Amino acid sequence: MNSYFSRQTTAIVLLALTILLLLMPIASYATSSPATLDIKLSLKQQQGEYHPPYVAAWIENQQKKPVRTLLLWRKEAKWLKDIRRWWRNVGRKDPVLVDAITSATHAAGNFPLSFLALDDKEQPLAQGDYTLYIEVVREKGGRALLKQPFKINNEKQQFTLKATSETNAITFTINPTQLP
Repeated sequence: MNSYFSRQTTAIVLLALTILLLLMPIASYATSSPATLDIKLSLKQQQGEYHPPYVAAWIENQQKKPVRTLLLWRKEAKWLKDIRRWWRNVGRKDPVLVDAITSATHAAGNFPLSFLALDDKEQPLAQGDYTLYIEVVREKGGRALLKQPFKINNEKQQFTLKATSETNAITFTINPTQLP
């Protein structure tokens, strides 16, 4: 009779371990889901001759190395070098990335944008310190470089970047992973 209960107990333990092993990848995926980065970008209406600006937004790590280009709005590739900081740090080094993320320029207006906190290789950003950069350049117009330090640390954060000659105030929000 003891051997019957031992076999039954062993079978139950093995079944429970199997279920746990099957569920572990789901649980670890849920806890490693990246935060979301929400940006409410607002381009100012300009007077006179208006050309939609070229805009780049990207993230650099603590070592000032670019880890993710969030967006690149442009018309002609020959003017990308005018987005100076982004071009020097990212654009001229990675033409494949430039082609992959480029979209058309946009006229003045408000643009709600949302991104996962991933690097350019689509891996979640590790917890730590980062800086968001937004560079806006307009032909026959101004230039604006905005930057906002932030942390990936499982806490919600919200920042308001001051208006410039090319932008209205911009809201940047980090929303931590939402577990089910």
